[in-house]
Amino acid sequence: MSPRERVLTALDGGTPDRVPCALAFYPVRLERLVPRSLYRGNPVDVHFVELPLSREEKALAERVEKLSYNTRLGSPGQVFTYRRWGYHPESPEARNPLMHARTLDDLREFPFPDAGSARPANRLNAEVADWHARGLAVGGNLPHLGGELFESAWRLRGLQNFLLDMVERPEWADYLLDRLTALARRNAETLAAAGVDVLALDDDVGMPGTMFMSPALWRRFFKPRMAEIITAARVVKPDLRVLYHSEGYIEPILEDLIEIGVNALNPLQPEHMDAQGVQQKCGSKLALWGTVGGQTTFSLGTPQQIHDEVRMRAETLGRAGLILCPAYDIDEPDIPMQNIAAFLDAVHRYG
Repeated sequence: MSPRERVLTALDGGTPDRVPCALAFYPVRLERLVPRSLYRGNPVDVHFVELPLSREEKALAERVEKLSYNTRLGSPGQVFTYRRWGYHPESPEARNPLMHARTLDDLREFPFPDAGSARPANRLNAEVADWHARGLAVGGNLPHLGGELFESAWRLRGLQNFLLDMVERPEWADYLLDRLTALARRNAETLAAAGVDVLALDDDVGMPGTMFMSPALWRRFFKPRMAEIITAARVVKPDLRVLYHSEGYIEPILEDLIEIGVNALNPLQPEHMDAQGVQQKCGSKLALWGTVGGQTTFSLGTPQQIHDEVRMRAETLGRAGLILCPAYDIDEPDIPMQNIAAFLDAVHRYG
């Protein structure tokens, strides 16, 4: 099987010739993390792309790309995103651009980033075709402020404000989420038209042991809008697979995700989600993308510990419907390159 065939087979709940390997659910530059001497060829089976920047966005990105990683603000890419949305995590008094909104008109006046035609789509089409020519599956990410719907909404309003909006001012929540949905929908259609195999949707609605809101509220505010994004993208590309990322515990909405067309779940953090339990509950209807490593495994664990966990996951979950991937971000400054190399080696050895 080619890497692309391997990934698509797993996403459809089938059994590939070996378990596919991924590093994340978004673009990760392996050559920046690990010297080529520590791995062979191209050990991952999927490459993620993002929408090309408009001219205005590119000018902003060039201003921040030379910044170093900041433990408070994050990577230069995160700084770019925050500036684009007017989000200021470094300033508690002005962190959330809509935190002081007093009327619905205040929300209407907010200048949402444009998802218009200024993006050079031909460049994206060529990039996807190039990775396909190399035999890799291609995933696509939408630009957003941390997540398509919930995370962007609460970063704009402030977490407490937005949670209260859903209960006390539902028309405010509906307005923000409708604007965010329209933005995500247009961008998802662009990625689908470019031919990506996997659309990655990202919204952290889970936390340790529970969700940020009740399943009923999630179904009221988020389920139909996520369904709208997925349906719109599949009108353009009917065989598009959908990966849904949420950290924490989201077991109460698994059947809902399947119902709206999600094919795979990421990252299944071992502390919060039982991968075997999810597999037993959902079977071939929901592939598992992740499962490897707790919060400190890659930063503080040994290569042997990572080998052992990858082998355990491969043995207990089997090849059908599984993409092995770190359950936490590995493109952080404190992750030893030896541990990333150990993960890559273990997936190819035991998968």
